[in-house]
Amino acid sequence: MAAEDPAERRWRTMRGCDRILSGHRTPSLRERLADLAAVDYDGLDDRPDFYGGGPVAALERRVAGLLGKPDAVFFPTGTMAQQVALRCWAERTGNRAVALHPLGHLEVHERKAYQVLTGLRGVWPTAEPRQPTAQEVRDLDEPFGTLLLELPLRDAGFVLPTWDELNAVVAAARSRGAKVHFDGARLWESVFHLGRDLPTVAGLADSVYVSLYKTLGGLSGALLAGAEDFTAQARAWRHRYGGQLFQQWPAVLAALAGLDRELPRLGEYVAHAKTVGAALAALPGARVFPHEPHTHQFQLWLPGPAAALNQAVLTLAEQQKTWFANVFTDRTPGLAMTEITVAAPALEWTAADVTAAGLALLELAAAAQG
Repeated sequence: MAAEDPAERRWRTMRGCDRILSGHRTPSLRERLADLAAVDYDGLDDRPDFYGGGPVAALERRVAGLLGKPDAVFFPTGTMAQQVALRCWAERTGNRAVALHPLGHLEVHERKAYQVLTGLRGVWPTAEPRQPTAQEVRDLDEPFGTLLLELPLRDAGFVLPTWDELNAVVAAARSRGAKVHFDGARLWESVFHLGRDLPTVAGLADSVYVSLYKTLGGLSGALLAGAEDFTAQARAWRHRYGGQLFQQWPAVLAALAGLDRELPRLGEYVAHAKTVGAALAALPGARVFPHEPHTHQFQLWLPGPAAALNQAVLTLAEQQKTWFANVFTDRTPGLAMTEITVAAPALEWTAADVTAAGLALLELAAAAQG
C-alpha cells in the first residue's frame, strides 16, 4: 500500500480540527462549488466572460477603484502580471535593469522567470533581510529603469517600511529617473502598519499588483493596476503571454467574495496578530519575527528539528482537534521556522489559549525526538 501523501494528510487532519490558530480550513471541491453558487453578484443571470468582459470587467473596475487607479487588468497569475509590468516599464524607460530585493518573490519563487523569459536583469540595493533604504536606492552603483518593492517582504518575515521610509524610498527612485512598481500581493493588509488607506499607498507607485487568493481566499488570479495607457499595453502583453483565457468567471466570483468577506476583517486580523505573536514569543526557546508583527502574518521560530515539530503538529491535531501551524522547515542550527497567519479562526483564541497550545506542541515535539 502506497504511503499517504504528506500534503494530503495535513489537509485531511486540519479539516478535522475544531480550532485553528494559523490559516483557514481549506475547503473541499464540493464546498468550493457551493461557495461560488452563494456569491452575491448582480450578474449571475448574465452571460459569462469570453476572453474578458462580464464579471472580469466588473472585478477590474472594482479593484481599480479600491486602489485609486484609473484602470486594472485581470491576470491568471501574479507571476505573469509582474513580468508584464516590468517589461512595459523597461520598454518605456529604455532600461532593462530592475532594482529589487534578492528575497523578493521574483528572485526566490519564480525560477527567475523575469530574467529567462522577459530578458530583464536584477540589481540589488541591499541583501539584508529588510526593506531597502532610500540611501541604498539613491546610491545604487548602476542605472535601473524600475524599482520593485514587495510590500510586505514575505521571505524576510512579512516586513514593511514605515510610511515615511516608503515615501523616501520612492522619492529616491524618482530621483534616479526610475518607475516604481509595487509587488502588492499582500498590500491589502499592509495599510494598517503604514497608517494610510489603499488609494494613498497605491498612489505612490506607477503600477501595483495585488493577489486575489493569498489574503482574499480566492481560487487564483491577480490584478495589475495603473494608468490607462499602461494597462492597455499590459493587456497586449497578457495576450502574448497566453493570459487571455477563454473564461475565468470562477476565479473572478471567488475574488469578489473575498473582497466582500475578508477585506473588511483584515484590521481585526492584524490587531490580533500582535496578541498571538506576543504569546508565541513567550514560549521556551521561541522567536517571533518581526517581534511585533507588521501584518497578520509573521515568522515563528521554535527549537527544532523541523521533522519533530511537524509530527507534533499532526499529533496535536489528531489528539486535541487543534491545528497549530503549517510546515516547519529547518533554518539555523537548532531552530525551525514556520509562518503564522492570523485569520478569522484565530480571533477566538486568547493569549492563554495560544500559550497552552504552544506548550503542548513543544512537549509533543520533544516526545517525537525520543
